Amino acid sequence: MIRIKVKKTNEDAIIPTYSKKGDAGMDLYSIKDYYIPARRVRLIETGLKVEIPEGYEGQIRPRSGLALNHGITVLNTPGTIDSGYRGEIGVILINHGIDSYNIKKGDKIAQIIFIKHETANLEEVTELSETERGIGSFGHTGK
Repeated sequence: MIRIKVKKTNEDAIIPTYSKKGDAGMDLYSIKDYYIPARRVRLIETGLKVEIPEGYEGQIRPRSGLALNHGITVLNTPGTIDSGYRGEIGVILINHGIDSYNIKKGDKIAQIIFIKHETANLEEVTELSETERGIGSFGHTGK
């Protein structure tokens, strides 16, 4: 289990929790009311800062119920919080729906998942190894 330090920057902030044992994502909550018109984008404040250990990232992901029922999703999904970032967690939501949507203070707006990652060392070469797929692109295997 990884230990993440979290700091409230607003007294109305809610510390993320897992809804059920075994869940991958912890719920993130809005600290105020927002109105998102159809086809528009809003940055939603959480009132939280985190200290993520090096070698990990926080990923912001959509909530399936908001996406299915209202067309609300995280625009840059998954949003990445790097270990060196110490600013407030903001969630960029987009309303893909045809109706406006209201977020109330304390509403669940997204999930955060903490993922271990590797640092890559890129090596420039003149040739790459051959594979069965080769340069096949989108839809190359048919329906």
